[in-house]
Amino acid sequence: MLTAIVIDDEFFAREELIELLHETGEVDVIDQAANAIDGLKLIHSVKPDVVFLDIQMPKISGMDLIAMLDPETMPSVVFTTAYDQYAVKAFEDNAFDYLLKPIDPKRLMVSVQRLAKVKSAQQPAHTQAQINALATKSLQQVPCVGHQRIMLLPIQEIEVAYSDISGVHVQTADKLETSQLTLKTLEEKTELLRCHRQYLINTQAIKEIQFLDNGLAEVITKSAKVVPVSRRYLKALKMELGIL
Repeated sequence: MLTAIVIDDEFFAREELIELLHETGEVDVIDQAANAIDGLKLIHSVKPDVVFLDIQMPKISGMDLIAMLDPETMPSVVFTTAYDQYAVKAFEDNAFDYLLKPIDPKRLMVSVQRLAKVKSAQQPAHTQAQINALATKSLQQVPCVGHQRIMLLPIQEIEVAYSDISGVHVQTADKLETSQLTLKTLEEKTELLRCHRQYLINTQAIKEIQFLDNGLAEVITKSAKVVPVSRRYLKALKMELGIL
C-alpha cells in the first residue's frame, strides 16, 4: 500500500481527497497539511511514498515547495489544481501526475495504479532530468517558521545560515529565524556560499575577513556577526571574492 500526505490550504478539498484516496484501497493517508511549510515538515518527518499537492496556496505555492526538496530523496508528487486543461499541460510534460479539481474518482484511480506499479518495480516516478525541471529552481526567499506564522526572508537580506542541534537558523542584520530547509538545500538553491561544515555566508554581507592560525579564518559581517571559516572552504571563499 502507498503511504501519502495531502497538502492543500482548503479544508474541504483535503477532506474530500483523503476520502477518495481511502476508497481506492491502495493508499494510506498518514497525514495532511494546510500550507507548504507544514507540508515540508511532514515530508521530512514521515517520508511518504507520494504527496498530493495543491498548486495554488498562500505565500508559498506547491511549485515553490517542490523547489525546496532534495531531488535525490523527494517523494512522487501528484499536483491537484483547478487550472484548465491548457494551463496544466505545462505540468504534464514534467512526468509528475496531476489531478483537476473537482477530482474525478476514476482519474484518481488511474494515478494511484500508476504509482503502485512504480513502487512495486522500485523505480523512480520521474527521471532525474524531469525532476530537475522543477526541483532545481532557485530560491529567492527562505521560509522560516515561528509561533502561528510563516516569515519569508529575501535571500539578499540573509547574512548567515547555520545549523546546530536544534535545526537550521537564518540570520539577517537584525533577525534570527529557524527554517525547515536543510543547509544542503540552501547551498544548492541560493547564492549562499559554504564557508564551514555548519555555516553558509552571503558574500555580499562580508565586511572583513580575519586570517587566523592553522589556515583558519573568520568572517565579520556588516552587522558585526562573526562566522567561522574552515581550511576546507577558505580557498573557495577567497576565489569567490577575487582574493589571490
